[in-house]
Amino acid sequence: MIAPALSVPERIDAMIDAEVAEALASTDRVTRRTARDFIASRRPPREVTVNFSGAMTQRCWSVSRGDGTYRVVYLPTAGYFSLCVESDFGPLDIGVHGPALGCYGSV
Repeated sequence: MIAPALSVPERIDAMIDAEVAEALASTDRVTRRTARDFIASRRPPREVTVNFSGAMTQRCWSVSRGDGTYRVVYLPTAGYFSLCVESDFGPLDIGVHGPALGCYGSV
């Protein structure tokens, strides 16, 4: 378990750091490449409102720079990451959920 004394952004960073370290140590070339690409687009966690189907919104944490089409965000109520598409109304959850690198590498 990640130390509960950490702030939400610090906990998110700790989860991502562990995931990236494991990926960089992998023997799989694609996994290492995905980790390096994610590192290049990673940003400090920043609160953002994410749109969900059914006109629902939730405060989440953006963890990657948007490339104009996609960005990875952390959903605190679910405890996992999501791939969001950029829209005129902000990030839109498209149902790709799981670890940060899994979401990032799915595009």
